[in-house]
Amino acid sequence: MEKLFTEVDNYFIEKLVENDPIFEQILKNNQKHQLPPHDVSPSQGKFLYLLSKIKGAKRILEIGTLGGYSTLWFAKALGSDGEVISLEFDKKHAEVARKNLALAGVSDKTKILVGAASDSLRKMVDAQTTPFDLIFIDADKENNSVYLEYALQLARCGTVIIGDNVVRDGAVINAASSDKRVLGVRSFVDDLATSTKLTSTAIETVGVKGYDGFTISIVEK
Repeated sequence: MEKLFTEVDNYFIEKLVENDPIFEQILKNNQKHQLPPHDVSPSQGKFLYLLSKIKGAKRILEIGTLGGYSTLWFAKALGSDGEVISLEFDKKHAEVARKNLALAGVSDKTKILVGAASDSLRKMVDAQTTPFDLIFIDADKENNSVYLEYALQLARCGTVIIGDNVVRDGAVINAASSDKRVLGVRSFVDDLATSTKLTSTAIETVGVKGYDGFTISIVEK
């Protein structure tokens, strides 16, 4: 089935995702600098782009930059007055991402903050940063609940919050798991389920990135 999933995903990528060489170049640059291959797939990137367009987002917060592949998808969805703020712990990853985004010509719409995401988020909350229209949580899963707590403080009614990599090849249903990433996702899902501010669902995905999925929530209060 995995072979079939990949073939079907590639079919839709070929048919529905525009062939923009800059995205391929970013992935090559990431590989050259030995960044982990954790980028979203082309179909998933296009989906994030479409969600941003549907929302009419002008301010996007991305928690987890890596090499800037998904950051570029968000940036392409924005008008000239839009901004993506992306948080990255690893200095090397951030430097590669900055070069990639400069190559793509979107440096004017993107800002990468380096350091522990929780520290950057706390500083934004303390500074009473203007709320974001869309927030993408795609960093270390162990801290997903922490990121969600801050995300809610940086959101407003109508803000869309997306949590990536929540299925983890089905491991999310293993209540006895000792994997901190799985435990982090389970805690995050529990928080979504009990939140009085959010309405949420989860979507499973298969394809070139294997078996995974994401949550999508909207702030209603």
